This record gives sequence, structure tokens and C-alpha cells, in this order.
Amino acid sequence: MSGHSKWATTKHKKAIIDSRRAKVFAKQIRAIEVAARNGGADMDGNPTLFDAVAKAKKSSMPADNIDRAIKRGAGLEAGAKDWITIMYEGYGPNGVALMIECLSDNRNRAASEVRVAVTRNGGSMADPGSVSYLFNRKGVIIIAKAESVTEEKILESVLEAGAEEVNDLGESFEVVCEASDLVAVRTALQNSGLDYESADSSFLPSMSIPLDAEGATKVFELIDAIEELDDVQNVYSNFDVSDEVMASLS
Repeated sequence: MSGHSKWATTKHKKAIIDSRRAKVFAKQIRAIEVAARNGGADMDGNPTLFDAVAKAKKSSMPADNIDRAIKRGAGLEAGAKDWITIMYEGYGPNGVALMIECLSDNRNRAASEVRVAVTRNGGSMADPGSVSYLFNRKGVIIIAKAESVTEEKILESVLEAGAEEVNDLGESFEVVCEASDLVAVRTALQNSGLDYESADSSFLPSMSIPLDAEGATKVFELIDAIEELDDVQNVYSNFDVSDEVMASLS
């Protein structure tokens, strides 16, 4: 039975991966449609669309899917939904702050599903503004480490473009800037021949809450449950988990 068991396990893992990829594609398609709706189908004149498409390509989304999403968003093809951006605020275990960004065509459904996911996993919803003051809107660019990619080279490329800091994340570098400088910093990297994984406008916490293994497990389970929701695009939080705690969890 070991062969059958191994096959079944492999099949199950593949189903999970395919399901997650489908969810990622669906979220990225929404982002592309909204970017095209707000700024038009020309990527040269629409940096938000440029970054959304670049991210989709990094996820191996088929070119046809990307092209159709752009056309729907820009009104060049039928089928686009009226996506609205909604931000929910809440708290997780250990007082961890949460900002939950949704793109939805049904505000009531999104609110209900987010509330259920949060409260069933040890969290609570919060009033607008009660959590957001703990975060700052920033531009965040992720660059994969490579032999030719050094922190010094990145700093040299982006400092004059408005980058505030470059952080070593282990397997990648993180460039942080003002959200308004994101395009300039991303362009500076491109002009220096440095490839990047993603360039996003994000919410970074002004202070972090350290978690032990038990707290980290609860917070990760909560965030996983929230991110499983179709309407949820991004979850921002202010937890901090040390390398030692991560090693004990893995």
C-alpha cells in the first residue's frame, strides 16, 4: 500500500498547490482589472498596472489571462466586475494588529466572511482608525539574492531615487521608500540591470509585537484563514517572530 499511499499524498499535495495557485491568479487578476480601470490599458503610462502585470508574470500567469484582465478592466472587453477596495481593521492573539485589504464586488459578503474568519480564529474586529495609525503607507520592493546582487549595489542604485532603507531578509533584499517614490525607485533598479520580485504599495508597522512559538502559531493560523478568503487581497500585521522561534515551528 506504500506506493498507493505515496501517490495519494502526491496527488493531494498537487491539488493543494493548484488550488493555491488558482487563488493567487484570481487575486492578481482583480488587481490588474482595477489598475487598468483606474489608469488605462497602457502600461507605459500606468505604473500600477505595470507592477501588477509584472507580479502576475512572476507567478507564471498565462499571458492570455493577463491580456483579458487588462481589456476587461479598461472597458475594451465585456465581463469586468465593479471591484471596490475595502479595508478592515482588527486584532489577533497577543494584541497583534491587523489590516485586511479586500477587493470585492459585494461589500456585505466581504464584511461577513472577514468577520467570521477573524472571530473564529482568536481575533476580533476593530473600528476604522483604531489600528491603521500603527502603520505607515510605504513602497516595498523585493529583490531575490544572487551572486551579482549585493546590498551595496542596490543602495548605490536606489538612494538618489528616494529609497529610505535596504533590509536583508535572508533569501532576499527589501527596499523601502515612500509610496510616492515607488516608481522612481523601481525604475532606478531596472536602469541598473537589477531584477526584482515585486514592487508594491504596502502598510508597514511603526512598532512590532514579538511572539513566542505558541503566539506565532495562533497568529499564522488566523492570517492563513483570512488569506483563504476570495475577497482578501492582502493582510498586514505588526507581529515579529525571531529566527529561533521560526526554527522551532518548522
